[in-house]
Amino acid sequence: RTVMPESFPDISGNIERIKARIRQAAVAAGRDPGKVRLIAVSKYMPVEYLRRAMQAGQYIFGENTLQDASVKLAEIPDPRLEWHFIGHLQSNKARFIPGKFHWLHTLDSHKLARKLSDAWNDGKQPLQVLLQVNIANDPHKYGLPPDTTQQFVEELLQQELPGIRLRGLMTIGREHATPGERRQDFIALRRLRDEIAAGLPPDSFSELSMGMSDDFDIAVAEGATMVRVGSSIFGPRPETPA
Repeated sequence: RTVMPESFPDISGNIERIKARIRQAAVAAGRDPGKVRLIAVSKYMPVEYLRRAMQAGQYIFGENTLQDASVKLAEIPDPRLEWHFIGHLQSNKARFIPGKFHWLHTLDSHKLARKLSDAWNDGKQPLQVLLQVNIANDPHKYGLPPDTTQQFVEELLQQELPGIRLRGLMTIGREHATPGERRQDFIALRRLRDEIAAGLPPDSFSELSMGMSDDFDIAVAEGATMVRVGSSIFGPRPETPA
């Protein structure tokens, strides 16, 4: 049996603890815990860390950069894995996403939407897409302004892009916010999702990707269907790929 160094994080235990907190937050809010996906954010983490997470039953991973992600996709070609691209994506890189990733969380322009759809291969499932909303109008964050998001959705659906399937909204919480401010942001995103979903087929626009290591409990309480947790699973992130 290989003995790992003492500094190796307790990935399995961390995942169990986070799942328990998700269950607790969902039940307290009267929600079904089974409706919340845990995305393990594996940016710059060694492949061995992902394999440890898989041994603990974690098969959903979130990646922020194509360069780093492409190594992992090649090294762990496991059909059980569900890959989410959660980083900012320039439209000139759009062709690398369809067929490799199942979900994109960061759509914020019509140009990117068209390029993603154009890169889609007919025989594959369409890319599941979330719109990134800058819910607090933070000048340091990417994303659509909340007051133009509904119009963006209407324009996008009129284009009838076959390679993408619009599923909901995502936001990145503002930095240095109080728990109360985070909660207000999550409530605002949920309400925006509900407003947009009201005009669409039932259950087609139901996803809310919000909440990270320091606030996912609040996000679950306010309706998150996906939480993106990295450091609480894998420990501190290295600045460059391992």
